[in-house]
Amino acid sequence: MRVPLRHVVDNLTFTVHGTVWAIYRITPAAGVPYAPARVRDELLARLTTTVRQLAGTPRWFGLCAQIDGGEVVARMVDGVDLDRRPAWAEVADASLDLLDGVEMYRRTHWLAVPLSPPSGKAELQAAVTAGWSDIADRLGMKPAPVTGADVEAYRRHADQVQAQLAGGLRLRPATPAEIVWMVQHALQRGVEEPLLSLAEQSDTGAGRLLGGQLRSPSYRGLGQVRLAEGGHHTTDALQEREPGPRTAGASAGRRGVWWKRPGGVSPLRRQWIEVETEHGTAYQAHLVVAEQPAAVVWPQSAWLAQLDQFPFGVDFVVDLHIVPAEKAKPQVRRKKRELVDQADQYGAETSGLPDTLHEAASDLGELGVRLGRTASEVEVQSVTALTVWGATPAECEERARTLQGALSGGDYQLVRPVGGQEALLALGLPGMPAAPSLREFRQYQLSEDWAMSGAGASVEVGDGQGALLGVSLDAGTVLPVLLDLPGAPGRDVSASMGVVGELGSGKSVLLKSLASGVVDRGGQVIVVDRTPMREWAHFAAAATGGRAQIVDAAAATISLDPLRLFDPVDGARWAMSYLTLQLGVGPMSPAGAMLSHVVHQVAASPSPSMRTVLTMLEAWADDAAQPRRAQDAAQLAQMLRVVADDRYGRLVFDPTLPVLPWRDLDGDMVVITTTGLKLPSSEALRRPELLAQQPLEALIGRAVLYLVAAVARQLAFTDRSRFGLVVLDECYWLTSSSEGNDLVHEIVHDGRKHAAGVLLGTHDEQELGDSTTRGLLGYRMVMRTSDKTLAARALTFLGLDGTDEDLQRALTTLSPVGDKDRAGEGMLRDAHGRIGRVRVLVPPVERIREAVFTTPTAASGPTSSPGPVPADARQDHGRLVGAATSPLQLTGGSR
Repeated sequence: MRVPLRHVVDNLTFTVHGTVWAIYRITPAAGVPYAPARVRDELLARLTTTVRQLAGTPRWFGLCAQIDGGEVVARMVDGVDLDRRPAWAEVADASLDLLDGVEMYRRTHWLAVPLSPPSGKAELQAAVTAGWSDIADRLGMKPAPVTGADVEAYRRHADQVQAQLAGGLRLRPATPAEIVWMVQHALQRGVEEPLLSLAEQSDTGAGRLLGGQLRSPSYRGLGQVRLAEGGHHTTDALQEREPGPRTAGASAGRRGVWWKRPGGVSPLRRQWIEVETEHGTAYQAHLVVAEQPAAVVWPQSAWLAQLDQFPFGVDFVVDLHIVPAEKAKPQVRRKKRELVDQADQYGAETSGLPDTLHEAASDLGELGVRLGRTASEVEVQSVTALTVWGATPAECEERARTLQGALSGGDYQLVRPVGGQEALLALGLPGMPAAPSLREFRQYQLSEDWAMSGAGASVEVGDGQGALLGVSLDAGTVLPVLLDLPGAPGRDVSASMGVVGELGSGKSVLLKSLASGVVDRGGQVIVVDRTPMREWAHFAAAATGGRAQIVDAAAATISLDPLRLFDPVDGARWAMSYLTLQLGVGPMSPAGAMLSHVVHQVAASPSPSMRTVLTMLEAWADDAAQPRRAQDAAQLAQMLRVVADDRYGRLVFDPTLPVLPWRDLDGDMVVITTTGLKLPSSEALRRPELLAQQPLEALIGRAVLYLVAAVARQLAFTDRSRFGLVVLDECYWLTSSSEGNDLVHEIVHDGRKHAAGVLLGTHDEQELGDSTTRGLLGYRMVMRTSDKTLAARALTFLGLDGTDEDLQRALTTLSPVGDKDRAGEGMLRDAHGRIGRVRVLVPPVERIREAVFTTPTAASGPTSSPGPVPADARQDHGRLVGAATSPLQLTGGSR
C-alpha cells in the first residue's frame, strides 16, 4: 500500500497528498478514575481548552504501544552497575522470564494538526504535488522537492500552533522516529511490532536540508504491505470460531462460490482486514461510532479512557472537524426552521406532535444557548474509529464483538462497515486524508461534550524505572508498575513512603519486597525489627545472601547511650529527647530546663555518658546551698535511678557495656532487633492518664526504641553517596509520642537532602505521624481496609474523597480474605500524584520468596519457584489467567 509520508523533518510531515501536518505527543493525565473531583474537572477544562484552540480538521490518536519484557527489565537495570550488583542481575533475569510472552501495552496520545499553506503559491504547489506524487510513484521517480524556505515557514506555523495550545493539555513535538513508529504500529498490529521505547531514543527517519532542499530517507518500505479485506475468499477464516458441518453434496467444481463451498462463510461476515507484512500476517477489525448518547455525565462519560480496561489492546483515532460558533449558529437556526416545518406538517394529526420533535426542539434550544454563551465555543464534528487485532481471524472477531457488546451497554453503537475496513485503517495513518465515505458517521457535539469522552487519559502509575512493584489493576492487559525509591532524591521528590492496611493485607510483604529492591540495587536498608519471631532478621539473612548485619539491641550486651554513641551536639540532642520521653517531662518545664542544663554540661565533658547525668543530678540533690534545685534534682535522680537499675535500662545507663558500633554497620541490610522490649498498649499511647499507669518495662521499652530509631536515622543520613532507607513497620510505637513524631518528621523532611527515606507501615493512616509528615510522603499505598471508618481515613490519606461510597467499596473489597488469586491488591499514589490500583508482585527469586511471607502456612515451608508466564496468558479484571495456578506469585498474608 502507499503510505502518506513524503518528507519528515522535526514534527512536520509533508505528505504525498500535498498537505503538511504537525504532530505532537500529548502527555496523558493518569489516575483519572480515582483522581479527586478538582483534578478531573481540571482535566476536563484542559481538554475543552485544547479543542477550542484547534481549527480545521485535526486528528487525535490514542495508540496502544506494545511493551516488551526486555524493555521493562531495561528500565529496571537502568543506572545500575550489574557487574557490581549481581543480585539485581538475578532479579532482572527472573523478571524477564516472568514477563516473557505476556501481552502488555501502554496508552499513548498524539495530536496531528494540518497546517494551512503559508501563501497562495504554496497552496498551488501542494495541489501540483498531490498530482505529481501519484505519477512519480508509478514511474519510480523521486517525490516533489521541498525548499528550505517552505520548511522554515511551516516550522513557524507549527510553533504558533504549539504556543496556541499551551493553555490546554501538555504536549511536545513528536520526533521523526515516533512519526514513523505511528505508521509501523498501524500496519503491524498483532505481529512483531517495533517498540515505541526504541523510537523515543532514536534520531532516525528525519530529513535534512541539503543545497536548499529537503532530503529524506525513503518511506516506501513502510508500505510493503498486502491488504485483503475479509482475507482470501478461498480461506475458511472463521472455522476456528464456527466449526459447523460441511455442506452435503458440494462439488469441487463449485468451490469458487462461497455459499456453495464446504464450510463457506459469507463475505458480509468477514468484517476484518487481513494485513500481511514481512513480519507475518495479522488481522485487524475497525469499528466506527455510528451513534452515541445524546446526554452524558462527567466523569462516567469518559468512555475513551475506559478502553484500557479491556483485556486486549484497543486503538482509537478521532477525526475532528472544528466549526467555530459563528458558523454553527446559522446551522442551528436552519434546523429550528426545519423543525417548525415538521411541526406544521403534524398540525392536522389528532395525536399531536411526536415526542421526538419536542426532544429535538429542546436540544436545539440548549445548543443555541450554549453556542452564544462564550465566543470561544466551537462545534466538534467527529468520526471516531476503534481498532482491535488478533493473530487469527477468530481472535480478532471475538475481540471486536466483545468491544461492541461492552460499549452497547452505554448506548454507543459501533458498526464495522463492510468494504470500509481499508478506509478506517488508512484513517489511523498520520497524514492520510479521511475517506469521504466516513462522513456519514460524524457525531455533532460542543467542545465540552466531546472533552467528556476522556481522551488524553491514562491508567499508568509509578516511576519510569526502578524495581518491579507489580502490575496495574486498572489495565485489562498486563501493565507493569515500577517504583524507584533510590532515584527519588535525584528527581527532587521525597523517597519516603507510607503503607496502610489491616492485618493480613500484605503490608509487611510489600515493605520487604521494596527493601530487597533497594538492597539489591546498591542501597542500604536499616530496619527496626520489633517482632517476637525476628521476621526481618530471618528475611535479611535469607534475602541478602550474607550481606546483612543483625544487631540485638535488647540483649543488654551493647550500650545505646546517646552521649557515648554520637558527637557532643547530636548526643546532647538525642539524650534530651530520650530523657523527656522516658520521664514524661516537658522540655520547657522547670524539670526539662534542669535536664537540658545537665545534659549539655555532661556532653561537653571529656567522658560524657548518661550515667554521668545521673551522677550529677544526685550531686545536685545533696547540695544544701540550693534547696529548691536540690529538691527538683532529687526527684529526677530518683526516677532515673529506677530506670538505670532495670535490666533494659542498663542499655542506656551502664557505662561498662561496649558502645554499639553503628559507624561500622555498613552491611546492605542492617536489622536492629528489639525482641523482649515491651511497649505500652496502643490505647495507653493515645491517653496520657493511662500511660502513667503502664508497667515500668513498657515505659522503658518505649524510650529505648526511640533511641534505636535515632540510631537508624543517623546511620541512614551518614553516607550521602549511598541511598539509605529506614524501615519502621507498625510505626505507631514511634509516632505516638511527640519526640518520636518529630524524629519521623525529620527523616521525611530532610531525607531528600541526605539521599535517604523511610518506609512506614501501620493500620491507621493517623499513626503515620502528624498531618505535615503525612503530607510530605512522596509515595502512599493503601492495602485492604475492611473497616469503613479506617477506609475513609485511608482514602483521605491518598488525597481522595473519604466519603465517596464507590471509592470506599473499591478499597474495602481489595484482596478478599481467602482469595489467594487476589492477594496483594492495593491503591498506590506515586510521586506525581497519580493514583491507581495495583497488585504487588514478590520478586521471583527463591532467596527473597523463601522468607518474605509471614503467615504460618507460608513461613513454615519452602515456596516453589515461579515459572514463566504462558504466552497465551491474559489478564481478566486484574487477574492473570491462562494457567491453572498463576505463575506470577503475589503478596500473601502478613501480620
